Amino acid sequence: MKIFAFMMLVLLCASVVSFSADEPQLPAAAPAAGTKAPGFTLPSQEGKQISLDQFQGKWVVLYFYPKDFTGGCTLEAHNFQRDLEKYDQKNAAIVGVSVDTVDSHKGFCTKEGLNFKLLSDADHTVSQKYGSVMDHQGTIYAARHTFLIDPTGTIRKVYLEVKPATHSDEVLADLQQLEAK
Repeated sequence: MKIFAFMMLVLLCASVVSFSADEPQLPAAAPAAGTKAPGFTLPSQEGKQISLDQFQGKWVVLYFYPKDFTGGCTLEAHNFQRDLEKYDQKNAAIVGVSVDTVDSHKGFCTKEGLNFKLLSDADHTVSQKYGSVMDHQGTIYAARHTFLIDPTGTIRKVYLEVKPATHSDEVLADLQQLEAK
């Protein structure tokens, strides 16, 4: 009888352990302002590997967005494109990241006339590092977050409440203030 009770206890513990392992993982917290930006290498819409360290010496507007060809994401991308010359004047690069494929990004850039890098994070690795993952009806997307990274690779500003219509203006204003310091 003791052996039977022991075996039942072992089975019960094993089922609790396996249940816990099957639970969905919570996304990592977004890195904070003042911390080193997590490094990454991802393919762009051109199929080339792009790394964060390629932008050393420049400001980087690293923005995560849910999906190519959707209303809010298209509006946000158009506004960054509209202001691209202003970012260039501030020695800042715009880099978008979503879980869409390279081919999707290529089509999105062509259709919408986008001239900055869009990176494919198909396995969610970089989105996870930046705490920018969301689950919508069982599908994983990048959450709409932005990180303003200075020329030394330090995150200077984190945007977790992004409004696509005004976001580029907000980032430009913050970049102006940070450069003045």
